Amino acid sequence: MSIPKPNQHTGPLAGHVRKGRVYKSPLAATGMLRPNNWFKDDVPDLLWPVLVLAEQGNEGIHRFVGWQQAVQDRLAHHGESSVIAELLDGRLTHLSDLVAMFPDATAILFEEANRQGLLSENTRRVLGSYPFMPAAWLAGETERTPPAAADLELAHDALLGVLQDGHREALIKCFRTWSTVHAGTFSSNAQTIQLLKYYPGDIQTRSAADSVVRAGWAAHKAMLLVSDPKHFDHALKWARMFWTANSMTSGCVRETNTEDDYADDMEPEEPANTERELDNRPVEHASPTPVPADGAHLRQSTMDVLIRFIEAIERAPGHLYEKERQEVILGLVARAGRDLIAVLSAPDLWCMEHGAHITRMLVETEIYLKWMALQDPSIYREFQAYGAGKAKLYARISDELPEEARTAAYREAAEELKRLSHNNDVVDDRTVDTRDTFAGGKSLRAMAQEAGLLDFYRQAYTLASSVAHSEWWSIEAHAMEPCQNVLHGLHLIPSLSLSYGGNVQFASSWVDQFHSLARAALSVLGADQDSVAVASAWLGWPASEQVCSEPA
Repeated sequence: MSIPKPNQHTGPLAGHVRKGRVYKSPLAATGMLRPNNWFKDDVPDLLWPVLVLAEQGNEGIHRFVGWQQAVQDRLAHHGESSVIAELLDGRLTHLSDLVAMFPDATAILFEEANRQGLLSENTRRVLGSYPFMPAAWLAGETERTPPAAADLELAHDALLGVLQDGHREALIKCFRTWSTVHAGTFSSNAQTIQLLKYYPGDIQTRSAADSVVRAGWAAHKAMLLVSDPKHFDHALKWARMFWTANSMTSGCVRETNTEDDYADDMEPEEPANTERELDNRPVEHASPTPVPADGAHLRQSTMDVLIRFIEAIERAPGHLYEKERQEVILGLVARAGRDLIAVLSAPDLWCMEHGAHITRMLVETEIYLKWMALQDPSIYREFQAYGAGKAKLYARISDELPEEARTAAYREAAEELKRLSHNNDVVDDRTVDTRDTFAGGKSLRAMAQEAGLLDFYRQAYTLASSVAHSEWWSIEAHAMEPCQNVLHGLHLIPSLSLSYGGNVQFASSWVDQFHSLARAALSVLGADQDSVAVASAWLGWPASEQVCSEPA
């Protein structure tokens, strides 16, 4: 296998392999990288030794190794020592396979497990609580009943142990090694053998040996999958059953739950009870965020800028014949100001999660203003025609609703869309352009690059846009949290805590950006400088920023 050489040499993804618009690390580009979630896929199959280790600690390891040796000795007459050793790695599905191959193994496996003290009442009860578990005979004659709170606590502690403790994980993954060593089939390099010779007793080499064991276990699993891609299908089927069963016997636990809440959620539920009383759970920060004292001026400040901007334009001679440029620029700035004023009265929106659309809108507006200023003046007419065409399209879509389903308000809205299409009442002359943008489909990024605003686009727009478009990283960061019930397999659940708003610095950046929009618009319009000077002085803009081009 050869690792591709990077062909992306600049930018934030330098060092990646690019194919079209997809970028991969050189290792990922080989196609051989297969991330594996051993906790989700393999721990259910290793549930028995995981429970034993949680109950008995290192003593359970010695007993388990003793069990492996005793079982191998009693099954030696089959002449399949290598196969038997591989199937004594602690996996429930492998024990099931062993019994299928050698029917007399069931009694031997069970007897030796009892002799070694590996099937305590608690362990058997937990194992017996899971339906369709491979090697279910390990639970003995235990009645199959839903788990009690004590059973769930044992299972929880056992899973949490291998999840949080890398050494405990390595011990579980070393069972296959110990079994093959006893059978005389283990093979490795001298350095590895030396590391494992006194494992886990040698404290000095334990950490290195843990790493070797975990790496070797993963490599062996990959080898089995290469030779037989379906080797672990039974284990994966059981894993799905395991996690589903846990979802029915214990509730989700949020990080904000108290100790008592956690205990309540660990109480087993009736399997038929699928309703969650979420509406009655407290939602943190649910009351509206008050306007911070140091941000109380922001809304009024923005209103002042918008009003003075409009006054500056209205005082100056207007371009009323070819009016599209003035209308578009004034419309874009007015829309930005109105949106900003609205959110500045709601401090809950002063954060990235809830306010990303404002950041996105402000950046987009500035790019539009500065890019259109570099084009032929007809671009403003094209901007309006593109929007009118979209209004025609939306009006046609609204006509698809059956007549009996149209309310009076719906009909009024549909008629308004028809009006906004500015289509001829007699001759249908309105073109509908469904390309991504009014500029012949040119992307906003391309506009930003042509207007010298590419860094502004990359550093401000893309992040806010990804939040507004609900990219998964944003949903995970803002709207989800890990379930604290390890029996649920580390899944994510909706967060009941709202993001903190009231970020004055964040909101102030919006206001600053709106100031920039207003100045840019005045410059593009070439507004009368005396009128601009009046507005600028009133708003306290520095003289160096009161720059306007000559009227076109």
